[in-house]
Amino acid sequence: MSRFERYLSIWVALCIVVGIALGYAVPGFFAIIASAEIAKVNLVVAALIWLMIIPMLLKIDLSALGSVRQHWKGVGVTLFVNWAVKPFSMAALGTFFLGWLFAPLLPAAEIQSYIAGLILLAAAPCTAMVFVWSNLCEGEPTFTLSQVALNDVLMVFLFAPLVALLLGVASITVPWDTLLLSVVLYILMPVIAAQLIRRALISSGGPAELDRVLALIGPVSLMALLATLVLLFGFQGEQIIAQPIVIALIAVPILIQVYFNAGIAYWLSRKLGVAWCVAAPSALIGASNFFELAVAAAISLFGLKSGAALATVVGVLVEVPVMLSVVAVVKRTRGWYEGRTA
Repeated sequence: MSRFERYLSIWVALCIVVGIALGYAVPGFFAIIASAEIAKVNLVVAALIWLMIIPMLLKIDLSALGSVRQHWKGVGVTLFVNWAVKPFSMAALGTFFLGWLFAPLLPAAEIQSYIAGLILLAAAPCTAMVFVWSNLCEGEPTFTLSQVALNDVLMVFLFAPLVALLLGVASITVPWDTLLLSVVLYILMPVIAAQLIRRALISSGGPAELDRVLALIGPVSLMALLATLVLLFGFQGEQIIAQPIVIALIAVPILIQVYFNAGIAYWLSRKLGVAWCVAAPSALIGASNFFELAVAAAISLFGLKSGAALATVVGVLVEVPVMLSVVAVVKRTRGWYEGRTA
C-alpha cells in the first residue's frame, strides 16, 4: 500500500471539509455542475466514476466469469441481505429513530417523508461504486462484477414492489430512465471499454504491458474518488450548514443500517465457509446503495424540496466515508475471518 493510500481517511476528511466549504462559498459553481445531468444522472459524476472503476475493470477477464459458480454461497448471502433484510431493517430503523426517538427534534410534517426516503435508499442496492470498495479490500473482481449485474437485473423487477409494500401505497413511479441510463453509463459502457482496452494492451505487449499500465493508472481511481467526494458535499454545502442537526439525525439510522447489513453478510459468509476474497465484497455489496436511483425516485414521488429527497441525499453524503470504514474493518479482521486469531 502506498503512502497516499495509507492516509486515505485523512484525504477523505479533508475533501469533505473542502466540499462543504466550497459548496457554501460558491454555490453557483456547483449548481452549474449539478445541472449537467440527464434523467437525474449527473454526467460529471458519471465521468469521475468511469475514472474510478475502469482501472479495476481492466483486471477482470470476462472468460473467468464462469468460475463465479463456485462462489454460490457468497451470491446467496448478498442476495439475502440486499433483498430480504436491508429494505425491512431500514424501515424499522427509520421508524424507531426518526418516527419516535428523534421525533421531538424534527419537523413533524416531514418525519414520514424522511422515513420514505430511507426506504427508497435501502430498496436500491449497489451499483458501480462497489467496484471501488471491492478493489480497496482486494475482493474477487469477477464475483463483484457478477453481483452488480445480478442486482441490476433484480432491481428492474423488485424495486417498485418492495417500495410499494413498505410505503403502503398502491403504485410506485419508478424512474426507469434513471435506472436504465445509470446501468448503461455505470456498468455496461465501462465494462465494454475496459475489455477493449484490456485486449488491446495484451495484444500489443502481453500481460506485462497490462500490469505496467495498471500500475501507472492506479492512483487515478483514488483521485477520482476524492474529486467525487468534493462534488457530492459541494452540491449540498448550503443545506448541510443550514440544517446540520436534521442531517445528523437522519444519518444515524443510515449509519446503523450500513454496519448492520455489512456485519450480517460478513458473519453469514464466515459461517458458510465463504472465502474471504468473496466475503469482503459481499459485506460491501450488502451495505452500499444505488443512490442515484433513490434520489431520482424520491424527487419524482415527493418533490425536489421534500424530506424524502433530503433523506436520500444524506445517504449519498455518508456513503463514501462510511464504506471506506467498512473496507478498513474487513481488512483488519481478515485474520479472525480465516481463523488465524482467536
